[in-house]
Amino acid sequence: MNIIVVEYDPNWNNEYLKEEHAIKEILQDELVNCFHVGSTSVPNLKAKPIIDILLVVNDINELDTYSVQFEDLGYEVMGEFGIKGRRYFRKGGDNRTHQIHAFQYDNIQEIERHLSFRDYLRQSPEICKEYGELKSKLADQYPTDIDGYGDGKDDFVKKIEKEALKWHWTTL
Repeated sequence: MNIIVVEYDPNWNNEYLKEEHAIKEILQDELVNCFHVGSTSVPNLKAKPIIDILLVVNDINELDTYSVQFEDLGYEVMGEFGIKGRRYFRKGGDNRTHQIHAFQYDNIQEIERHLSFRDYLRQSPEICKEYGELKSKLADQYPTDIDGYGDGKDDFVKKIEKEALKWHWTTL
């Protein structure tokens, strides 16, 4: 996979909305909610131009019966792909354009982790800038090594996730 980090593109939200519409057509009553998450969902954050989508569904196992429909939309169906209780789908091969992280409605820890991280970055311009700079540096350092890129972000992301979850509970 080629790792390219670019400046924020306001069109990313439109790209998300198009995909959300197509997903809602497929899942209908199985879908509880759908969210734009990840770096492309945070205004002014540098990002790999990959739209991250978080699906909250009624029954995670039932989602497996929709594999053909997701493939028809161009997604690779990847199963749990390293996270128990998740279903992961990706689109675009080595030049990925979209990825879906789906969880059952009661998998609160994973759902809140994604949403809190996004919301915390949206309200923290200094952290957002620091994260964007780290991602740019890592993309230059690991232009074709997704594992090296991910490992380089790992400590920062885990630290910010903790801050974000604590922040989330103070804003209620």
